[in-house]
Amino acid sequence: MLLLIDAGNTRVKWALTEPSASGSLGKWDAAGSVPHEGVPSLQHAWSNVPITRVLIANVAGAPLRSALQTVIDLALDRTVPVEWFVSSAERGGVHNHYRNPAQLGCDRFAAAIGAQALHPGKPLIVATCGTATTIDAVSADGAFVGGMILPGIGLMTASLAKHTAQLPQVELHANPAYPFADHTDAAIISGCLAAQAGAIERAVTALRSGTNNAVTCILAGGAADLIAPQLSITHERIDNLVLIGLQTVATSSC
Repeated sequence: MLLLIDAGNTRVKWALTEPSASGSLGKWDAAGSVPHEGVPSLQHAWSNVPITRVLIANVAGAPLRSALQTVIDLALDRTVPVEWFVSSAERGGVHNHYRNPAQLGCDRFAAAIGAQALHPGKPLIVATCGTATTIDAVSADGAFVGGMILPGIGLMTASLAKHTAQLPQVELHANPAYPFADHTDAAIISGCLAAQAGAIERAVTALRSGTNNAVTCILAGGAADLIAPQLSITHERIDNLVLIGLQTVATSSC
């Protein structure tokens, strides 16, 4: 059994799948998600499971890595191989064209691998909407071209509240289709959602201008459901794209 772990800035997502399940991307035998403070509870979920390999993408730093390693040591046999996934020049069928391939966030690389595995031979924009929003381009021949990083919608609204005298912290919720709000809370949400959607649409336009093929836009991440209704372009919502990328890596020969 493969244990796949996506350790993000806010939550830790995990999934169990058979090593031979490459034809069933994103379909898990078991899965879950906990906030960082809930990591110790994962020992119970993973104990007494015949796990033969662990693959982890961690972007939340050394303290979370240490917490996860402790749980793995308690739950699993010490002989089970554990790989901390890092970005490289090529993995899982995707060629990394970052100037320094190792500098690319491992979650972005894994998401690109997952998207390419689901949509081989198509140019892709992969927008992951979480604490930060990352918008990455993958060519039809499987090259990670590059991307954009901007604050996620929660960071945008929090920044306005922190750095202005009169703008409040607002609760995030879906905004009406009409963009011109008639009160301040809605105006903040409308503006931040428009910035997110506009960046995604701009990326699709830029990639489309360099290819003769239609661009597939994929949305992932916890804030994707807020941003998706604001898009005027066709898009596909996919959950657990990083885990799908890790599954692709674990079940491929490269």
